[in-house]
Amino acid sequence: MNTRSFARTTQSVSEVGLGCWQFGGDWGTCSDEDATSTLAAAVDAGVTFFDTADVYGRGRSESLIGGFLKERKLRGKIYVATKLGRLAGYPSAYTPELFRKCTEDSLKRLGLAALDLAQLHCVPKHYLKTGEVFGWLETLKKEGKIKAYGASVESMEEAQLCLQYEGCSSLQIIFNIFRQKPIHSLFERAKAKGVALIIRLPLASGLLAGKYTKETTFEPQDHRTYNRDGQAFNVGETFAGLPFPVGVECAQHVKEIFSAAGLLDNATMAQQSMRWILDHDAVSVVIPGAKDGSQAMNNAAASDLPPLPKSVHESLAKLYEKQVRGQIRGTY
Repeated sequence: MNTRSFARTTQSVSEVGLGCWQFGGDWGTCSDEDATSTLAAAVDAGVTFFDTADVYGRGRSESLIGGFLKERKLRGKIYVATKLGRLAGYPSAYTPELFRKCTEDSLKRLGLAALDLAQLHCVPKHYLKTGEVFGWLETLKKEGKIKAYGASVESMEEAQLCLQYEGCSSLQIIFNIFRQKPIHSLFERAKAKGVALIIRLPLASGLLAGKYTKETTFEPQDHRTYNRDGQAFNVGETFAGLPFPVGVECAQHVKEIFSAAGLLDNATMAQQSMRWILDHDAVSVVIPGAKDGSQAMNNAAASDLPPLPKSVHESLAKLYEKQVRGQIRGTY
C-alpha cells in the first residue's frame, strides 16, 4: 500500500482508504460481524484511513469503528475522518452548541480523545458563504476536540467557497471516471493551497465495477433503490447522478476501453477505475466502500497497479465529454 501526505502536515495516510457509509445500513443489510471483518481485512491490506459520519446508521458506523479500534488496539494508528451536520440541525438549525454536542457524541462512539478530522457534511451552501461554521470548528480545534477540519461538498462551487477559509484542511468530493469536472475546476487550486482531497464514490455506486445490468435490483433500504432519482438527498450521491440505464451503458464503454488496452488481464475493472483516480496527484486518498473482507482487499490492491497509459486517459476523457457529462443530474 502506497501512502500520500495529508493536508498541510507531515501526516501520511494510505492512498486507498475505507468508506464506511455501508456500515450504517444505507447499502443494504450489513451485520456487525461483516462490518468488523471488513475493517480487519482493510487494515491487514494496509489501509490506515477510515471515513465515516455521525448520520450513518445514526451513529452505528462510528460505534462499530470505535469498537474495532479498541479491540485491535489501533487507536492513534488509523486516521479516522468523520462528519457532522446531517444527523442534527440540518438544514437550518446549526449552532455552536450543537456542533460541540455532535463532536462530543462522535468522540464517545469512536472512543477517541480528539477527532483526527471533522468534516462539514454537505451543509447548505449559504453556511459555506458566511463561514460561521468554520469558526465554530476552529474553536473546537483550539479546545483540542478536533485536530483538523474540512468539508464534504456536492459541487465545485461549494469547494471553491471552502478554499477561501485558511483553516479548511480538506475537501471531500465525488470524483470518478463519470465525474471529471474537478480535474479542471479544483485540482490546481487545492494543490496550491495544500488542501487534501478525499475522493468518495470512486466507483459511482458500483457502476464502475462493471457487473450491473439494466435489470439489476437492490434492497429497498439501499440508497441505490430509494435515492435513484434524488428522492432522499442529492441525486449525485447515487450512480454519480446518471440515470441507472445510462450508467450501465457507459460502464460497458469504460470496460471496452480497459479491455482494448489489456488492463483487465490481471486486474478488475473496479481496480483500474480507482487506478485512474490515483493517477491524479491532487488526490490524497480514495475511499471506496466495501461490505466484506474480499472487497476491501481487492480495493486496496489498486494501489499496487501501475499508472494507466496516456492513451487510456485520453479515451476516458473523450467518453466523458461525449457521452457522460450531459447526462449528469444534480448539483455538480
